[in-house]
Amino acid sequence: MNTETTTTNNARDLIELSLNGPVAVLRLHQPERLNPLGIPMQMQLRETFAELSRNSQISALIITGAGKAFCVGADLTTIDTNDSNQSLGTQVSEAMLTLSNKLIEDIRALPFPVVSAVNGACAGAGVSVALAADIVVAARSAYFFLSFMPRLGIIPDLGSTWFLERILGRARAMGLSLLGDRLSAEQAQAWGFIWSCVDDEAVMTEAMRVAQQLAKLPAHAALEMRRAFDSAAEHDLLTQMTYEAKRQADLIDKPEFAEGLKAFLEKREPSFPDRSGTKK
Repeated sequence: MNTETTTTNNARDLIELSLNGPVAVLRLHQPERLNPLGIPMQMQLRETFAELSRNSQISALIITGAGKAFCVGADLTTIDTNDSNQSLGTQVSEAMLTLSNKLIEDIRALPFPVVSAVNGACAGAGVSVALAADIVVAARSAYFFLSFMPRLGIIPDLGSTWFLERILGRARAMGLSLLGDRLSAEQAQAWGFIWSCVDDEAVMTEAMRVAQQLAKLPAHAALEMRRAFDSAAEHDLLTQMTYEAKRQADLIDKPEFAEGLKAFLEKREPSFPDRSGTKK
């Protein structure tokens, strides 16, 4: 990781951004508090995602946490229970609708593949941030913890209920949400909750290896695959096959398919242009 070039590293910042060629590495950077998702951090994240989206030189992103945790979810220490104009529930709900939910939308809308490198505790809304990525790599000591109902009497949010049932099925989603058991990284991999579980010291190396491989994909790969699987979750088989056929009509006429076919016939790896149109 010593090849990274840090581009954002300010003591006032709650995130740290660095570059390794076409791969951006974004660290939630409040390690002394295990990287809670406070309002200022969420605002910085949204601004950074917008900047990365506009940067055509970026072909993949890694999201991870500084220190001993990935993210422990909402910053409960900042909740103001003394606001007399609105109930606390209304305040939190409005903040979710105007900011927090959009953070997850931003990740899912990024025009390049996203890898979560879960390096420690991943709790509450931090689970949603991790699962919003396309691929999740976790350190062996990492764990996932849904504290919402067992500790606070509220439902999982920021898309957790959507992600959990689709990935794990109803039985495991309900069990994790109600029992409050920690899901270890090893068990998460066994259940298909994450892509891979590696030794702690190798988590960023593995995340970078995966991200660099993803960076070689066609520039439209992440958005097309997210849309395809989202469509499949909503449709029956015949409808989804129609969707696939219609997308192929467009994608096969793109230069990426021509390059892939040429590479296949020439028995070599394809070389697709990046988001700026430059060949990789």
